[in-house]
Amino acid sequence: MYKGRFCTQGGIKAPLGYAETDPTGRYGRFKDILGRGAMKTVYRAFDEFLGIEVAWNQVKLGDVSHSPDQLQRLYSEVHLLKNLNHKSMMIFYGSWIDINGKTFNFITELFTSGTLREYRQRYNKVDIRALKNWARQILSGLEYLHNNNPPVIHRDLKCDNIFVNGHKGEVKIGDLGLAAILSRSQVAQSVIGTPEFMAPELYEEKYNELVDIYSFGMCMIEMFTLDFPYSECSNPAQIYKKVTAGKLPNAFFKIKDLEAQRFVGRCLSHVSKRPSAKELLMDPFFAKEQLELSLPSTTLSTNQTFKHLSIGDRTSRNMTITGSINEEDNTIFLKVRISDEIGVQNFFSTLEINLDISL
Repeated sequence: MYKGRFCTQGGIKAPLGYAETDPTGRYGRFKDILGRGAMKTVYRAFDEFLGIEVAWNQVKLGDVSHSPDQLQRLYSEVHLLKNLNHKSMMIFYGSWIDINGKTFNFITELFTSGTLREYRQRYNKVDIRALKNWARQILSGLEYLHNNNPPVIHRDLKCDNIFVNGHKGEVKIGDLGLAAILSRSQVAQSVIGTPEFMAPELYEEKYNELVDIYSFGMCMIEMFTLDFPYSECSNPAQIYKKVTAGKLPNAFFKIKDLEAQRFVGRCLSHVSKRPSAKELLMDPFFAKEQLELSLPSTTLSTNQTFKHLSIGDRTSRNMTITGSINEEDNTIFLKVRISDEIGVQNFFSTLEINLDISL
């Protein structure tokens, strides 16, 4: 109802301190600037229909009309936002062109805490459980994009393009201006993105959605260390040389948690070995805290974890079984640890289940 309108009489000034309103009168823009990009300025606005604050994105057509590439990026972003619907993706409300004012305008949700990069620098002491929560939300959004038919590749994923509602612990993927929809061949072309976050195969101009997993790994480095990847390099040429040689950024080795470092290493592995977003969501890194419960014959409810220490025999072999349910993706993670005179072995398994399950 409110999408894709053309305004022939320009923005209309309205009461309540609005600088202008949209053609329907639903949205009122204030003068407060939330941010500026290469093509657009983002203002604070109010949605009278829902009674919420929103972000009014405004592009001056005169600034981009001479650049077909910039216009293509703009329309690509709006087209994708219109058709995406996931809790980890930025919400799109509507768009229109103001012919007299020569502006293209679109409304998205307003984030209370800016970008993930700004938020992480503002709060430099964050527990690993919060970092895991953010990572899980980002991966959930990537899984959604990559499972579209055809798949959507973000191509410019970085902490500057992930937005935060700090009061909810909520992070969402945005800025889809460089996103691409894969063709039937499932291989995209063109070198595009931010050098510090670009996968090696991007430079070869033949790649798929796994480039986003590599970028996600670089986001994880920044989230854990507060260092920008490849900050030791002074120019893009040096970054290119290290990336194509398979050399990880110095910041990777500053990740103190070894399990986290292992997880990030999986994201940055060669494309032939790099896991998908779905596979990463089932990684042991996301196993929840273990709580000891009485077993056997226990019903495991949502968010509950168990630990069952048992099975010793005459050969001095001991088995420890630990597990947890992740209600977000409806899976159960199991870890079996067997120790005997020879040594210790660990086995991991992730199962898709119904939450109403008895063990």
